Amino acid sequence: MYFEKVNHTEKYKISPLGDHALTIVFSDIIDEVINQKMIALFHHLQKQNLSFLKDIIPAYSSVTIVYDVIVVRKNHASAFSFVKKEIENAIMNCDWNINPSPKKIEIPVCYDISLGIDLEEMSQQKNIPVDEIIQLHCNKIYKVYMIGFLPGFAYMGSVDEKIITPRKKQPRIKIHAGSVGIAGEQTGIYPFDSPGGWNIVGQTPFKLFDANRETPVFLEAGDEIKFVPIELDEFKKLKEFL
Repeated sequence: MYFEKVNHTEKYKISPLGDHALTIVFSDIIDEVINQKMIALFHHLQKQNLSFLKDIIPAYSSVTIVYDVIVVRKNHASAFSFVKKEIENAIMNCDWNINPSPKKIEIPVCYDISLGIDLEEMSQQKNIPVDEIIQLHCNKIYKVYMIGFLPGFAYMGSVDEKIITPRKKQPRIKIHAGSVGIAGEQTGIYPFDSPGGWNIVGQTPFKLFDANRETPVFLEAGDEIKFVPIELDEFKKLKEFL
């Protein structure tokens, strides 16, 4: 499936995505080593100052390039062919060992069952106490693999195998902003009130997206996240303040 090669070691495939984007796919699995390469490529492309680039979107095992068709078509008959060639050249010269120091961020989370609305059900399903689920969720440092689904929604992994829980078969119509959920081996935070099918274990008073900030999205791929449990009273105070 992945037939192009980088330095005879890295394999990838470039495919068009509509008429103004393309996607570079390296794999179809969740893997920290592969994801680190996506982050390296993301940072490498940011430094290239390519005039046609509008956006670079890293994911688990792929990077999507959004380009300006009008700019490219001024001098080239096929926008996709030109951009594909430019990206291939950039990939060939990428330093895959680029490893920017990740931002280490502590995020307060209230795991009170009034906010962690799926904790009791998960406890029954897994036959482990609610307190243990909370402890297992807090004990790990999570890597942000990608931002997606909603602006600012960070997909993080991986949770302890004891609390891996599939998405709900019937999504809820409304999940409150700040809700912290688990889906499979991933954990994430809803940045807005929205429908959702993740298992909700708590809520943070932090705003994951704020259009009034200079950088609206609070988290980015590569960040390392530690959840810090707080009591309900503290959550309410922080919620009012933030």
